[in-house]
Amino acid sequence: MRDYIERIAGDLANERATTPQYVEYDEPPVDVAELLRYTGFPADKARAIASGSGEDQDVLARVERAIELARGKFVFKAGYMTAPLSRDADGLPVLPFEQRSEALARNLRGCVKVVFFAVTIGSAMDRLIRRYERSEVDLALFLQGYGAERAEALADALNSDIKKAAERAGYKARPRFSPGYGDFPLEVQKDFLTLLDASRRMGITLADSCLMAPSKSVTAIVGLERV
Repeated sequence: MRDYIERIAGDLANERATTPQYVEYDEPPVDVAELLRYTGFPADKARAIASGSGEDQDVLARVERAIELARGKFVFKAGYMTAPLSRDADGLPVLPFEQRSEALARNLRGCVKVVFFAVTIGSAMDRLIRRYERSEVDLALFLQGYGAERAEALADALNSDIKKAAERAGYKARPRFSPGYGDFPLEVQKDFLTLLDASRRMGITLADSCLMAPSKSVTAIVGLERV
């Protein structure tokens, strides 16, 4: 996997908001337990199956088929920007878009910078899922789980680089926080995508329901506090 830590650390050194930056990752390793969890298996059951300690060979066979069907259909695109963080008279974080989330305020307490990011694995997986929803519903569920695992693995890869870059720049990164968490409204997806020019540069668009297309995309804020 390519190392973008120095690149991100350079952006964090800027005292002003940076322009959006775009990177492409190599494919992260597959976490079968997470794939099964996103498919709908309880976490303990998913770990047992993935470890081979269970007797669910038919489940693993469907996992292998989903992985094979999706081979070569992913892109791993990420976009991010950094910005200083201030607060209003009520102590709520001031972002480049309107929001009044108390949950986000708690997550960003003590932070002086934020990183906005979006990632996507592309639209080919959505087309593959729709194809099998018409013919093999069970397999479509495994493809859904695999797509979700791939998108989260990509978000984790970028998030890991942000954490390492933050350490080099003298910051500590908070857990990533996405629209839809707590009282942080899903409607801010529109502002996220506009901020990152994600439609033009990453191919991510938004439906009236505020759901993203490609569906296997993730947006998040990472807060940074000085150490």
